[in-house]
Amino acid sequence: MAGHSKWANIRHRKNAQDTKRGKIFTKIIKEITVASRIGGEDVDANPRLRKAVSNAQSNNMPLENIKRAIQKGIGELDGVNYEEITYEGYGPGGVAILIDVITDNRNRTVADVRSILTKYNGSMGENGSVSWMFKRRGLIILDRTDSDEKTFFNIVMDSGADDFEVNEKNYFVFTDPGIVMDVREFLVSEGCVVNSAAIEMIPNSYQKVSMEDGYEFQKLMYLLDDNADVNRIYSNFDLEG
Repeated sequence: MAGHSKWANIRHRKNAQDTKRGKIFTKIIKEITVASRIGGEDVDANPRLRKAVSNAQSNNMPLENIKRAIQKGIGELDGVNYEEITYEGYGPGGVAILIDVITDNRNRTVADVRSILTKYNGSMGENGSVSWMFKRRGLIILDRTDSDEKTFFNIVMDSGADDFEVNEKNYFVFTDPGIVMDVREFLVSEGCVVNSAAIEMIPNSYQKVSMEDGYEFQKLMYLLDDNADVNRIYSNFDLEG
């Protein structure tokens, strides 16, 4: 059940690592708006909204901003009509890439994404061309402690999670997508230090690439991350050696 996780090497997302506060807030507001539109305003009954609000709070977003985003999502306030789209494509060395976007202009966004992929020896794919290579799962990342791994195993099993993996610094706990936030709260109650909890697309296998292609791939990821409409990026990238 435990083993060395490659997840830290292939997980690419827009998150609190963004350097500009305005960009962080814009992304979070889009996510809250879409999450509340799809699943309703009840944070307890809407895991995606609960995650988005938690992210907003951890980034010190004012409560009023959060409330306005929810109100726009459920139609109580006028707002931008955001659309969620997933683009599929390939990067250097044949790496499979899924790109989740939240946009108010799909023509602009698809042109931007295609341009970035082409610039770094990538290409757009048809719907379904790479999505079959991934599985939708909940993922919780925790700090690895000095505690007995068997004790942690028992905590994970009691939480309702499916599996976990280990590397030098972290535990990676995998769950059914519908219970990821419930599992997170249980782990926190057991004293675990949770770094993140989200629904992710986990690759079924990994594409090994050369150092040269890996360098190009990292530049590609940077440009995609920097695009205001890109919400999340997933790949099956793995560096040779």
